[in-house]
Amino acid sequence: MNNFKAKSLLFMGSFFLYLHVSAQEGKDYVKTAKGIEVTLGHSLSGIKKLRLEPVTDQIIHVRGISAIAEGFPESKSLMAIKTNSDVKFSATSDAQRVSLSTAAVKVEVSKETGLITYRDANNNILLAQSKIAEPALKAKVFNGEPSYQITQIFDAQENEAYYGLGQHQQGIVNYRGRRVDLVQYNTEIAVPFVISNKNYGILWDNYSITRAGDIRDYEPLSAMRLFSKDNKEGWLTASYANKTEPNKPLFTTAVSELSINWLTDQHKFPSDRIKLQDALVTYEGSVSSGLSGLYQLQLKYAGYIKVWFDGKLVADYWRQAWNAGSAVLDLNLQKDKKTKVKIEWIPDGGESYIGLEVLPPAPETHKNTFALSSESGSALDYYFIQGNDADQVISGYRTVTGKAVLMPKWAMGFWQSRERYKTQDEILATVKEFRSRKIPLDNIVLDWSYWKEPEWGSQSFDPARFKDPDQMIKTIHNQHVNLMISVWPKFNKGFDIYDEFDKNNYLYKRNIEDGRKDWIGKGYSNTFYDAFNPKGREALWSLMNKRLYSKGIDAWWMDATEPDMHSNLPVEIRKELMTPTYEGSATTYFNAFPLVNAKGVYEGQRKTNPQDRVFILTRSAYAGLQRYAAAAWSGDIASRWEDMKAQIGAGINFSLSGMPYWTMDIGGFSVERRYEKPNEANLEEWRALNTRWFQFGTFVPLFRAHGQYPFREIYNIAPESHKAYQSMLYYNKLRYRLMPYVYTLAGMSYQNDYTIMRGLMMDFPQDLKASNLNDAYMFGPSLLINPVYNYEDTKRSLYLPAGQGWYDLYSGKYLKGGQQINADAPYERMPVYVKEGSIIPTGPELQYTAEKKADPLTVFVYGGKDASFTLYEDEGTNYNYEKGAFSTITMNYSEANKTLSIADRKGSFKGMLPSRTIRVVLITANNAKALDFDQKTENVIKYSGKATSLKLK
Repeated sequence: MNNFKAKSLLFMGSFFLYLHVSAQEGKDYVKTAKGIEVTLGHSLSGIKKLRLEPVTDQIIHVRGISAIAEGFPESKSLMAIKTNSDVKFSATSDAQRVSLSTAAVKVEVSKETGLITYRDANNNILLAQSKIAEPALKAKVFNGEPSYQITQIFDAQENEAYYGLGQHQQGIVNYRGRRVDLVQYNTEIAVPFVISNKNYGILWDNYSITRAGDIRDYEPLSAMRLFSKDNKEGWLTASYANKTEPNKPLFTTAVSELSINWLTDQHKFPSDRIKLQDALVTYEGSVSSGLSGLYQLQLKYAGYIKVWFDGKLVADYWRQAWNAGSAVLDLNLQKDKKTKVKIEWIPDGGESYIGLEVLPPAPETHKNTFALSSESGSALDYYFIQGNDADQVISGYRTVTGKAVLMPKWAMGFWQSRERYKTQDEILATVKEFRSRKIPLDNIVLDWSYWKEPEWGSQSFDPARFKDPDQMIKTIHNQHVNLMISVWPKFNKGFDIYDEFDKNNYLYKRNIEDGRKDWIGKGYSNTFYDAFNPKGREALWSLMNKRLYSKGIDAWWMDATEPDMHSNLPVEIRKELMTPTYEGSATTYFNAFPLVNAKGVYEGQRKTNPQDRVFILTRSAYAGLQRYAAAAWSGDIASRWEDMKAQIGAGINFSLSGMPYWTMDIGGFSVERRYEKPNEANLEEWRALNTRWFQFGTFVPLFRAHGQYPFREIYNIAPESHKAYQSMLYYNKLRYRLMPYVYTLAGMSYQNDYTIMRGLMMDFPQDLKASNLNDAYMFGPSLLINPVYNYEDTKRSLYLPAGQGWYDLYSGKYLKGGQQINADAPYERMPVYVKEGSIIPTGPELQYTAEKKADPLTVFVYGGKDASFTLYEDEGTNYNYEKGAFSTITMNYSEANKTLSIADRKGSFKGMLPSRTIRVVLITANNAKALDFDQKTENVIKYSGKATSLKLK
């Protein structure tokens, strides 16, 4: 019996589990060994019973069932691994409430309403459920499986802000007052973990499509009052022209909705009158409303789109047709006052998309709330996580879902990729060129279609193009480069592996039954495997091990893990294509595919080879992914300036979702045609775009270039004499110089639950201006990163957070914090500032991470305040660090006496340097020094692992 059938029987039958019921019972609650179970006589939300169980003093596991449920269903979580431990708690009851208290948190359940309030140890409210009457559990049935739609609404405090929730492309960092859709899609990653600046988080243990924040439905465009171009009420005017003659409209129509959102909507375009690929469509008129306030317009688009409000350009985007983009446009309307609207759309190819929906201003009752609502689940199930700061909250998330496995050190170096190296000779020539040009490199990536065209899923090299894969891998390794390879969860019909997986019932079959074919060659029938099936996961790893890992492959690129069986299908069809899963309804488990897919590869490789670190790059993610040695990247974004800017917020919120390893396609993935055969002006813009993106990419957790043609190697972007080439080479070398700092951040992510790419709310929670910035972040504790995302800008307006001074990284010039500045941003440099009171260790120039030991270690001390940094080192590629094989060296700088103290080294590991030279450069407000790694200094320490100190000059 599979899990789907077994769980359905358990759900429909009675299931009572009261563990070690104590003698301390009352009419309202039962105290158990793990917590309390509260029976509610009345509840505004319809919850009949609640279980509150401390996981730690700061984490409370909350579960709830309705009156029609016969008992709590089996608690089996895919994301949570931490079971309730022996936490001291007390429970009390009075006339108003039932309370559970730990050393850090007090949880109160109102007897009158059934609503929950969370307080800290000082009795301050952290979070309270709203009194808005919304059923928490609505009975549903999906694919014959009883279920509930699950909702919780919470009150928002003054100045409260919300972060996390995965990775999204709208450029929004603070989700207060926003609707966030948690649904896996190429470029969008759903993670049901939200973190508040009020020092708590909620981990929502649910796997279905979820809404967060303002969970109201979007309304059609006609939710606003519409007026045509000539001021007739009821519609906008749509004008259709041939894009070669844009000033000669062929015909006009009235439109009151824009909803060509999916492949199934293509019939809505008037293709009988003009071909989609030939059209330029303009929508014009005005909008107004009898309700003042902020209207959030969700725009979906493929092709070129421009939007103007009252003549002001508010959107100028492009996205390839097979992977439509989305944006949120804010429109503030005054009561009954018209705003002119113009939308210009140039479709891209034979299919394209445009959609526009409206989220009207929230009613007063909902304005100061934050909600979570999921399509399907067996019970209310979430974790409340309290912390003294954002780092502690994220540590609590990892307590529940697992430690962030430490990636191999080489993964912190530079990766080169392209879509794609088509032959063995191409990839070998690329590695050779990097080494001959002395461009640092640690990882080369082999993208999809290295197999024979019909045999997607075979994990076998096409011998016509890869004549000797074993030798190819050895040649790459001999040049001290690692090889990552693309593995999809996809299998074409018509060869032996498909037949084997089909025979064992490891495949989703609906895509085959529906007769869909992919876009490769003549098109092939295909489907994906069921990653929820443990036997299916074992079979996939066995295949990968036999045909790839045994040859020496170092890492895995797990593509299309949403899963993306066919782009641009409505989500209801996407759910049909993965129905049923081994665990149950695809509606219930839709978002969890990337988690279980990574689980199979991680567990398979660690069993096969317990020594070498697993490394997975996946296009989608879910809560708990960090424990499977998996990083995520931001998908098939476009090579556009606005897409580059959007990655800043995307990376910040993904990192605030508890997973420390994130990356993106430096330069963007999908390329406008104007860059494929560029004129001189477009070529220079292409070079500038890649240069600015490369500068940004140097300071994210994983440093990786990838994309469609044109080729992405820096020598293919520009010649050596060009400042683009020179800037990219400078930042590549800078990343390697910073490796002691960068790898320490990775070590801290495991040892201390640290976050590498840090939204400013983490380090400057009292500075609300900094906390809400969507275009700056901290890289580790010291570096303030300010990407340049506008073409031809040589200045960058940026904010230096209050509470400390800042040093220009390159010149050492000191500036006061708490001010907006217009920083120099010449083509070759991106503004980076170092926080006052920082210690940054740097190493020698490298061609790859393992080339040399970090000796001498050049330590830059940025004075003005006391500073501390603990250098982390280990063996770099194995799991001995889990057994304690690592060392730490703590450095402390005293501003009062200008002294650097280095403590005794703690710990040891094989290959550790017994002694080293430490060169120290002191930068102060009155003594600026440039970033010169080889500059002379009188501050030199011979360090042999014993505590020492030096007064700095």
